[in-house]
Amino acid sequence: MCTSIVEIAEAEGAARDRDGWFRLTHSVVAYDHPQRALDEDAVLLDFTNRDMDPGARAAVELSLDSAKALYAALGKVIAEADAEEGMRVEYAGPAHPRFRRQALAAE
Repeated sequence: MCTSIVEIAEAEGAARDRDGWFRLTHSVVAYDHPQRALDEDAVLLDFTNRDMDPGARAAVELSLDSAKALYAALGKVIAEADAEEGMRVEYAGPAHPRFRRQALAAE
């Protein structure tokens, strides 16, 4: 039975499929039947670009335990990256790319 557990988020980044790298627009996280993984249900990650054909996607299927380990690892890396970015912003001030992007978005 399908779980209907799905979350979709906008994504900014890049992924690689068999044709090469492509720009990401969205990520989809679901818990449902996998295509390849051996578990009955798995955490499914799809990275897509909605402006490209449906084949432009990078997919991952993880066991629930592997997804939990990935979640913990992501949390640690994001916390350290936030601290690093905070130091860079403090050092660079208004010249930091984060401020330039915010200024461009506000225009």
